[in-house]
Amino acid sequence: MDQDIFVKRTDPVYMAHAYLTKVPLAAIEPFITRFTEPGATVVDPFAGSGMTGVAAAILGRSARLFDISVLGQHIGRNYLNVVDPDNLTKAASRAVHEATQLVGDLYSISCSRCASQAATLTKTTWSVVLRCPQCETPVNYYRALQAAAWDKSRTLCSTCHSNLSTKAPRVAEEPVLDSITCPCSSVQIDQPPDLNCPEAPALDISPPSVDIPADRQMYQASALGKHGLTTVASFYSPRNIAVLTALRHVIGAIDDEPLRNKLTFVFTSILTRASKRYQWSHKRPLNAANANYYVAPVFYEWNVFDLFLRKVDAAISSDQWLLDRHLTETGTPTLAPDVTYSLASADRLPLPDNSVDYVFTDPPFGSNLFYADMALFQEAWLGRFTDHTLEAVIDRGNRKKRDGDRYERLLTAALNECRRVLRPGGYITMVFGNSSGHVWHLVQRAVSAAGLTIDPDSIVILNKGQRSVKGLASGFENVVTTDLILSMRPAQPADPSAVHIPASTEVDSVIATLLQTHRADTPSHLYLELLRRGIASGWDLSALDLRLITTAVREHGWAVNPATGHLERNRPY
Repeated sequence: MDQDIFVKRTDPVYMAHAYLTKVPLAAIEPFITRFTEPGATVVDPFAGSGMTGVAAAILGRSARLFDISVLGQHIGRNYLNVVDPDNLTKAASRAVHEATQLVGDLYSISCSRCASQAATLTKTTWSVVLRCPQCETPVNYYRALQAAAWDKSRTLCSTCHSNLSTKAPRVAEEPVLDSITCPCSSVQIDQPPDLNCPEAPALDISPPSVDIPADRQMYQASALGKHGLTTVASFYSPRNIAVLTALRHVIGAIDDEPLRNKLTFVFTSILTRASKRYQWSHKRPLNAANANYYVAPVFYEWNVFDLFLRKVDAAISSDQWLLDRHLTETGTPTLAPDVTYSLASADRLPLPDNSVDYVFTDPPFGSNLFYADMALFQEAWLGRFTDHTLEAVIDRGNRKKRDGDRYERLLTAALNECRRVLRPGGYITMVFGNSSGHVWHLVQRAVSAAGLTIDPDSIVILNKGQRSVKGLASGFENVVTTDLILSMRPAQPADPSAVHIPASTEVDSVIATLLQTHRADTPSHLYLELLRRGIASGWDLSALDLRLITTAVREHGWAVNPATGHLERNRPY
């Protein structure tokens, strides 16, 4: 295998539906091709959004997918639910028409330029109203930011002129700008908000009344109680919650099951964008924060019907792309995948011994993300929920119940199951990323305890491209932006003495060599190169945190370009 795989997250399948830490198909396919033959059976016990199954189907393999995630199963099944594009387009148009009949034309608006009533609202920009800590006057944050020429550091209270921070208490939300389309203009028009827009009607059908419980880690991390955002419905404007409720009701009444399921897939793909979690930026929209429940101080309220119809086009593009790739790889024009996706825990796979040819999986990365907490946002609309108590994570807010020891036991049991169902000679490939040496050593122990050994020649660095504004700002936020792909096979139990704690001089020597040979271009890349060398050399990884790299980089006379996040020589060493 190549030592590095760089993939873009822009293919039509990847873009059709968001899911946390989704592995692109281009990162999975080379491993399936290397370790299996056509017709082989591939297993993924942490299937997530089902990308392993999609890759297997493209390449003419079978796949058995398992996860505890209701949302993951919904997405994974519908990626491979290829439907007639004309039928999908017509069904989507009917759904929008029928939903509009239920709620009225809530996005119709008057154009301030030509006074036409034929304009359509594209989005409304909303601002929080903050209570000034000094004079307690309510301040519209957007207006204050506008007065400061969009410089956050110069934002002031409009009354007492003291510095105003977004940490001030939020007391209300106000519309500040409407963006519309109108026949009088070939481009979008921005105009003052319509304060007399029609109210959403009361419906006989109800939106999901699903609480986000206080024991959820993301409830604590996002301070939902402080902001009064303790239900899924509270993240939507009254207009958009009404439209979404009507649209979901209409879709659920469609008789054709494949069409109904595909449109539900489209519906769940827009839920985050249609909420208050879609962040505003003075230059361009920043998209929704998929990994947390953050509502920015300035956010967008998008036209739900526009989002929905655009995503229908995206689903059609995804289907066609899959068909084209499958034809190229197999010579077969139709896609009839032998792929199943079952709800099951990775430590109890309902498969016989020695029954599969290969395992490719992407387990949760310790305490990085809480999939079940975030999936609640879509599962509330599906009416089925993941049992989050089964999730293999290290809970930063409730370590007594979900600590590192429990995570290690679950990962070990899952790898044991992978070894049990694997046919002789088969391989297990696992994607993993974390900035903590402690977590990496935990992975080492789990691999060894499961009777597996890592093939040092098959350790690959996966770079999915850097989208994180935080991770790009300076390169020193101790956020790993790349992953390792480890390929393993069954082996005799490892000798504990084969793993040793490396001397600091040994570690520093490897870092210096990597820097001098320009083997890595970012701190994250350098960190994973160090881990790769450490695994191959039998190091105990427990002390190798990303912070070690960021310190060493500076000491060796290197810096990080804040514009690119790349390493560059700062001074002679």
